[in-house]
Amino acid sequence: MIEYNTIREGVTLKEYGRNVQDLVAHLNTIEDKEERSKKAATLVELMKQINPAMQNTPEVEQKLWDDLHIISNFTVDIDGPFPTPSKEILEKKPDKMGYSNNNITFRHFGKNIELLVDKAITLEDAEEQEAAIIHIGKLMKTFIYSYNRDNIEDDVVYTNIRKLSKNQLDIDMEKVKAGNLFEPIRKERRNDRDNGGDRNDRNKNNRNKRNSNHKRRR
Repeated sequence: MIEYNTIREGVTLKEYGRNVQDLVAHLNTIEDKEERSKKAATLVELMKQINPAMQNTPEVEQKLWDDLHIISNFTVDIDGPFPTPSKEILEKKPDKMGYSNNNITFRHFGKNIELLVDKAITLEDAEEQEAAIIHIGKLMKTFIYSYNRDNIEDDVVYTNIRKLSKNQLDIDMEKVKAGNLFEPIRKERRNDRDNGGDRNDRNKNNRNKRNSNHKRRR
C-alpha cells in the first residue's frame, strides 16, 4: 500500500528532508548507546553532505548536532561532541525590540542634527561655532533636497537652527546669503559638472560645424 506524504508526519527541518528524519527516528530503536552515538555521528556527516554550502567550522558542526536533536524532538539519547541543546531555550521567543522614546523636533532631519546643534552650542570659539552652524545648515539643505527639489530659502534653515538651539545659535544671515554658505557642497559640484557638460556640448557642436564646412569646400 502506498503511503502518501499527506498522511505522514510532517518534516521538522525541511532542508534535510524526510529520509534524514526517518534515519533520526531509527536511532531511537538502537538499544546500545555507544552504537547509537556512532550512528548519530555518521548521520551528522550525511547531513553535512546534504548541505555542502556549510563550511567545516565548530559553529556549523554544533548546528548540525543541534539540528539532529531538534529533528528527534529532543528524544534521542547520545553522547555527542556538544551538549544537548535546551528545548526551552530554542522555543523561547525573542524579547520585543524596544523603541526609542526620544522626541525629535524635526523628524526629516533626524536625531543627529539635534546632537550637532547641541555640540555647536558648547563651542566657545566664535569662528568654530560659526563653522559648525554653516555645516549644520548645509546638512539641513542636503536632507531637504533629498525629497524636495525646490529651492529652500536660507531663512527657513536659519529659523530651524534657531528653534533647535532654543535661540542659542546665531549667525550673520547677510554673510550667509552673500556667500551661499548654506548651499550643500554636493549640489555645487553637481552644478559644476552640469556646466562642464554644457561646455563639452558646445565644443562638440563647434567641431561638427567645422567638419561640415570642410566637406563643403572639398
